[in-house]
Amino acid sequence: MLLREVVDTSLAVQSASARLVKIAHLSEWLSHLAPEEIAVGVAYLSGELPQGRIGVGWAALRDASGEASSESKLGLLEVDATFRALAELKGAGSARDRKRVLGSLMARATRDEQDFLRRLLGGELRQGAQEGLMLDALARAASVPAAGVRRALMLSSNMGQVAEAVLVAGSSGLERFRLQLFCPLGPMLAQTAEDGVEAIERFGRAAAEYKLDGARIQVHRAGDEVRVFTRGQHDVTARVPEVVELVRRLAARELILDGEAIALRKDGSPEPFQITMRRFGRKLQTGELHNTLPLTPFFFDVLHLDGRDILDEPAEQRFSALDTLLGAKGAVPRCIVSDPAELEQFSQEALGHGHEGVMIKSLSAAYEAGRRGASWLKLKPAHTLDLVVLVVEWGNGRRKGWLSNLHLGARDPATGSFVMLGKTFKGMTDEMLTWQTRELLAREITRDAYTVYVRPELVVEIAFDGVQESSHYPGGLALRFARVKRYRTDKRAEEADTIETLRAIHARGWTAAKEP
Repeated sequence: MLLREVVDTSLAVQSASARLVKIAHLSEWLSHLAPEEIAVGVAYLSGELPQGRIGVGWAALRDASGEASSESKLGLLEVDATFRALAELKGAGSARDRKRVLGSLMARATRDEQDFLRRLLGGELRQGAQEGLMLDALARAASVPAAGVRRALMLSSNMGQVAEAVLVAGSSGLERFRLQLFCPLGPMLAQTAEDGVEAIERFGRAAAEYKLDGARIQVHRAGDEVRVFTRGQHDVTARVPEVVELVRRLAARELILDGEAIALRKDGSPEPFQITMRRFGRKLQTGELHNTLPLTPFFFDVLHLDGRDILDEPAEQRFSALDTLLGAKGAVPRCIVSDPAELEQFSQEALGHGHEGVMIKSLSAAYEAGRRGASWLKLKPAHTLDLVVLVVEWGNGRRKGWLSNLHLGARDPATGSFVMLGKTFKGMTDEMLTWQTRELLAREITRDAYTVYVRPELVVEIAFDGVQESSHYPGGLALRFARVKRYRTDKRAEEADTIETLRAIHARGWTAAKEP
């Protein structure tokens, strides 16, 4: 299949407003994929790369913008092979080689293909083919019930594998996706609640748990064999012997546990997230770090117990089984709440111990592996910064014609310039998009095919979930889950928050970064 056919489908889905029309476009396209093209094609139209991060940042994408081809000749698998080659480039001279390889690819792409590839590589391919739509399209293309496809994805957390199985073998292909020991599931994720009142109104009686800023782990046990996986499903057993030792002591033959491992200070308060992650990023110093930076595991769910899958049982029953299994040690602090006042008291207790906030969980819900389920809510205090817009990108899809994606900078008092911290397109109303397009164009310095560089004058209030270390930005820090709250027209750029403020937040350990 040519890349052009993927791009045409993306544009068709993007322009369609009705869900059924989007599904029809995707289903028709899926039926034309060769077996070896399925995983790659589905990943691309889901806005993902099979390789994950391949080392191409916004600057490389900007530099690769050049003359476009007049003919569509690029094959889908040819593009995937190029991305694999880019992912393998490391060491001295890799930046130069990456620029050459990416530039060569872009020169052979048409203008529409270039735009698609830029958005795909930049994580901004928002043409409307979300997971739910792709699931329904796969079910339609393979003539199988959507529930079967959804269940398979829950157990595998790999859309490409599920798509290949169902399109090649139909319902029988989905039967191989089962809960298996030592085959990690995608973790269940949480939605965000604005406040405790919203959470209690949704669930009534619910479980409240400390929200730990540690490394998500999933632990599997069969007899004496114990293996530990990260949220990205990487086996890190050798790096966390204390987790293995604790689970081996539990009174069970077979287990799958969900939890977090976290480094604690002597007073019991948590170390910053990236201190904890030192245990997961250094393969050759596990013994030394085991002694100097011990981890404490906290478990909050059990999915399999002694030959019985229990992930579909109500959470209250799973929590009871977990408490019986762990006893007084090893379980995340939890209490049952039924009114906002109780929840607020528990939340203040969690914050007082240095944790991020609380999780609120429905007691009747099953475990939705690999999904951001509505039965888990996270509640943590909001933080905002006043930052300056440095660069802005033209929007796509519904936002076409508006300047949308803001590149944000903090003030550097030492130089008088601004340090870029990341970008966001979230939180903007149509009214805000219209206003910022007009105001930013009035401050334009220069532009390229899809980016406008502006005078650093507009101050915008940004809410964010954390600060993390980053090698992608010159200040070494980046915001996590940044979103626009409002423009501060009452402030001058000279009054924006400084990079030192970000460094102080990071030093206090308030980081929400997770494993890439």
